[in-house]
Amino acid sequence: MKLKTFATKEFWSSFPKNRHFGHQAVKTYYALAEACLIGAVSGVAALLLKQGVGLVGRFRLSLVEEQGIWILPLFGFTLCWIAGWLVEHLSPAASGGGVSQVKAALAKFPIPLTLRVAAVKTMGAILVLGAGLTLGRRGSTVHIGAALAGQLSQWVPTSPQHRRQMIAAGAAAGLAAGFNTPIAGVLFVVEELSRDMSGLTLETSILASFTGSVVSRLLGSAALDLPQAMLAPRIANHFTALDIPFYILLGIAAGVLGVVFNRGMLLSREFHRSLNIPMSWRLGVVGLLSATVVAFAPEVFRNNAGVRDVLIAGDADLQQAEIAFLLHFTLTMLASGAGAPGGLFAPSLVIGSALGSLIGALGGVSSQTTYAFVGMGAFFTGVARVPVTAIVIVFELTADFQLVLPLMISSVVAYGVGEALKKGSLYQHLLEASGIKLKDEEGNRDVLEDLIAADVLQPRVETLPLDISVEEALQVFSESEHRGFPVVDEGNLVGMVTESQLANLGGISRKSPLSKLMTPRPIAVHPEATLSDVLYLMDRYHISHLPVTEGQRLVGIITRTDLIHATADRLKVNQSQGDREPDPSYSIYHVRAPATGKGRILLPLSNPGTAAMMIEIGLAIAREQDCELECLHVILVPLHISPPRAAVDVGESHKLLEIAKDLARDLHVPLHLQIRVAHDAARAVLDVIRERHINLLLMGWKGFTATPDKIFGDAIDTLIHQAACDVVLVKLGNKKQSYPLAPTNASTWLIPTAGGPNVKRAMDLLPALALLAPSPRLLVCQIYPPNGKEIDTTLLDETADRLGRQMKTAVQAVSWRSDAPVDAIVQLAAVQHCDLTIIGASREGLLQQAVHGNIPEAIASGIDSTVILVRGAL
Repeated sequence: MKLKTFATKEFWSSFPKNRHFGHQAVKTYYALAEACLIGAVSGVAALLLKQGVGLVGRFRLSLVEEQGIWILPLFGFTLCWIAGWLVEHLSPAASGGGVSQVKAALAKFPIPLTLRVAAVKTMGAILVLGAGLTLGRRGSTVHIGAALAGQLSQWVPTSPQHRRQMIAAGAAAGLAAGFNTPIAGVLFVVEELSRDMSGLTLETSILASFTGSVVSRLLGSAALDLPQAMLAPRIANHFTALDIPFYILLGIAAGVLGVVFNRGMLLSREFHRSLNIPMSWRLGVVGLLSATVVAFAPEVFRNNAGVRDVLIAGDADLQQAEIAFLLHFTLTMLASGAGAPGGLFAPSLVIGSALGSLIGALGGVSSQTTYAFVGMGAFFTGVARVPVTAIVIVFELTADFQLVLPLMISSVVAYGVGEALKKGSLYQHLLEASGIKLKDEEGNRDVLEDLIAADVLQPRVETLPLDISVEEALQVFSESEHRGFPVVDEGNLVGMVTESQLANLGGISRKSPLSKLMTPRPIAVHPEATLSDVLYLMDRYHISHLPVTEGQRLVGIITRTDLIHATADRLKVNQSQGDREPDPSYSIYHVRAPATGKGRILLPLSNPGTAAMMIEIGLAIAREQDCELECLHVILVPLHISPPRAAVDVGESHKLLEIAKDLARDLHVPLHLQIRVAHDAARAVLDVIRERHINLLLMGWKGFTATPDKIFGDAIDTLIHQAACDVVLVKLGNKKQSYPLAPTNASTWLIPTAGGPNVKRAMDLLPALALLAPSPRLLVCQIYPPNGKEIDTTLLDETADRLGRQMKTAVQAVSWRSDAPVDAIVQLAAVQHCDLTIIGASREGLLQQAVHGNIPEAIASGIDSTVILVRGAL
């Protein structure tokens, strides 16, 4: 039975001829190529930011030498006022450090990440950092990289899921380009920004981070101009057991002060917002105050990089370390709270190095340089709660393994203390203060995020063959309600033809082959494509039907209605309380043959006594219909044991599958083998039907059931009701000559008919079944009620003639009056010594309990020979 597809005229008339990007936009390599481009662009952006900050900073210091320190407050006020005006009027989303904005965007909040944001962020960061605010440019490069990635993913076609991964890749590339730390860039994305460990997220982040780091290194934008102490780290840095108490103390101090710093940031932010004055004036006043403080501090504090170098090199005395800590701690909170477009990475590292120097001065054995480096990682962990990223940043900057152990001690302690006092990173608290509350990873998942195309596709598709003419296609359209059809060649999707194309033939003759008119290489998706990709392609190209292909083979189609139903079903599941969905089955063994068939038949095996005969029937159908055969054995486990964790014996399973391999060896039928562990056999079969795109389910039935209120048994009733594909149920006969065993005389088959698509589907199987019993004698019968009316056998005679031509064998039409059709068919099968009875029935006909019992079940139970029940696809 063919399940018709429905298409709107708008969809088919708008299908363009060339949509190369539609095929590539959801491909993995497409995302990887885009990640490389994002990494390169982020590296260039990091160079522009570094050069701009350096140029303005040098100009500021030259003015001090020429005009005196009084110029600092004026210079700071002017540049910060301009930066505030730019951010406020051109792109408010460019304010702040930027990491929290990227985190919210990755959590699917509508945060702008565009070229405008990147440009304003770059200009604003150059101005405020050049003015001397105690902020950094690395957090800005994270924001800029993510914004450039967001803009690029809008310019170039890509799916929403890929766009999210590109933003994460841009953030990783920004951090890698700023610090020349590619590993830390990836870890920061995983540990703080998105916590997404999926393969494509990691692949794109690694590639973008690597590319950004290489580009920045080639251009010189990642150079930190570190002091000599860092150039010979193994001499300056060493670790002894006597330092462990001081590293623990450093971790405790960093955790406590990290919490204080985060709280101070939030209070500063609330204070600035309470002022209710334009951002330009807020930043201007902050620039004025910061520059005034710096003007009266020691000269080294006029250059933030110089403060860092003095601390790391160990040249700072106790007083300078104290001043550095206090100044950067307070001025950073003041500037960032006002919304200045600068990052917090660099100031956190400076504050941490000052803290480390102070702790080391209490009596540590290692050098001040070692404590400064360890303090960097510990304090950054206390603020951002990313201990692994903090450790790797410092390690990548120094390439010194001697620092890893003390970094681990202090960073882990800082993380534990910080989480004990106040859970969550600074970026999370900033988002919550803005009214954005991030859910956990499970709660933040999209309704359809776990669904793929195979979950919702319609497996039965009405198609046109490639070898017909345009005129024949016009005839099909005139008899159909559809507005377009997929065009297939031996089961492979090769094109689409629409009503609008047929209405505007142009110079194409009606006698021309359809291939001259159709749209070749139409947009299609793989069965494993996510529904977000499906929805993206439908929205971008304004289509309402999307073919699903495995390789080139057409396996189904998805409509917008299917997506709506899937969303509604998933919401019902999410909203239901107390009903836990049973565990899915789990595949523990599979062998795959080449997918060369036009379809796929599934044969569950369980009974060793009948397995060989069922396999012969399955192989015969597969040979005649050019399909693949998949044999499945299900091992059941108790409900309290999870299928993936169950320890099972597969000895019997392999014996059953070996029978299939032996019988299929010389028949050249593609044979797939699979063993699954499950709580429920029907659930396992349905899982395979969905995952493997099964076209026909072939099952054996013992002929009776002991389960109350069940027709054929619990599992078979479930499959008849829920399996979307064709279902063929076989009850093997008790007689020695029953099909498929070779009969001693000519085989006789009985085919009861009353019309309908399921009977036609049953008759379609006759050529395949005849491979095991050539030239059978066919009896086509119809039972009429004994009401005295004249019997019209026209339809019965036409069916017999058609079967005779199809099977090239003798066909006898038999009409019979009876008020007990079951008894009549059973009696006829016995009188005629029928070896096989084939019944076509609907799902309702197979499962409905009538007044006189279930007719198909009663026939199958009453006949001693083989009975095959056929239910067409739903």
